[in-house]
Amino acid sequence: MKNELIAILIALTFFGCAAKTSVNTDEVLNSCVDKVKKTAVTLADPNEFPKNIGHGKQQWKTSSVRDWTSGFWPGILWYSYELSGDNFLKEQAEKFTAPLEIISKSPARNHDIGFQIYCSYGNAYRLTGNQSYKKVMLAAADTLATLYNPIVGTILSWPSHTKYLHNTIIDNMMNLELLFWASKNGGGQHLYDIAVNHAETSMKTLIRPDFSTFHLASYDTIDGQFLKGYTHQGYANDSQWARGQAWAIYGYAMCYRETGNDVFAETCQKLADTFINRLPDDGIPFWDFDDPSIPDAPKDASAAAIAACGMLELYKTMGDKAAVEKYRNAAESLISKLSTENFLSGDNNQAILMHSTGNYPKGSEVDVPIIYADYYFMEALLRLKGLEKM
Repeated sequence: MKNELIAILIALTFFGCAAKTSVNTDEVLNSCVDKVKKTAVTLADPNEFPKNIGHGKQQWKTSSVRDWTSGFWPGILWYSYELSGDNFLKEQAEKFTAPLEIISKSPARNHDIGFQIYCSYGNAYRLTGNQSYKKVMLAAADTLATLYNPIVGTILSWPSHTKYLHNTIIDNMMNLELLFWASKNGGGQHLYDIAVNHAETSMKTLIRPDFSTFHLASYDTIDGQFLKGYTHQGYANDSQWARGQAWAIYGYAMCYRETGNDVFAETCQKLADTFINRLPDDGIPFWDFDDPSIPDAPKDASAAAIAACGMLELYKTMGDKAAVEKYRNAAESLISKLSTENFLSGDNNQAILMHSTGNYPKGSEVDVPIIYADYYFMEALLRLKGLEKM
């Protein structure tokens, strides 16, 4: 009982502070657009996509179109064009979007098709209405659907990891948005059904009883039985990996928006509560909430940005705004803290945000700028800006 009271007091303190926090969305977004435009001038090869910036470096390290992060830079360019109307940024967005078409024409290598295509072609179609973009998205959705296993009820995430039989990671929740979109735009009911089944099965297996999340669930391919949960990119299998929790918050908020299923809304709220209740005093998550080296553990700005997007989506979708006001407050607090000199890169490098962590157990991308942190930060700001106009 004592611990529960302490948790409630912490939450009330956090929400109270968050409610008083304000973000000048226009000012921060304008600075993001300026940064993106300066960076775009230096990027000539549309087959090289910004991924991360190493310690002491200033320019983006790039990856190929096949990397799971390839859709984020064109997505950032589309967001920047949306905000500025700058034709140079539109041309850059078109140039970096085009190479990703190959993803829709090739056999599915993994679940990341949604990240790659929805962030790039999805924003391109939303802003231009170009039918060629729509065709690529529909083809990509069909490709993603080939990874669905009806016995298990989820989309296979990593085909090459045969030791886990049928495996599904929490990140995969983000790719369902492409299927939901396609089902409404000529792709068919089966894509909607796949997305719903995946979300329901993941809810039962990737989300623990305390509403923290596993990174990966392994299933038997014969009867579909859940075998074991793992947390590869977290501290331990039973730890709470911050970015995984954020993917879940975003994913279930989106599923609620697309289905109206109250179970998804309730799940999202409990996932968000778990995330918020474990935030440290400065309000930005460590890479894993259970890392024993805390407070010396690295932060993950990307997890903060992703979670903020999800909580703002939940707030926008729910009819009873008073019931979910705390999630808007929490999201605004996260965005506000990311919008300070503690996390904005300024003149240090080409990125917008510093202090994200990719795969700590493998020593990869630890406490560095990462492209998807910038993407979801801009998305969170855009969502907040939209709510401010309501």
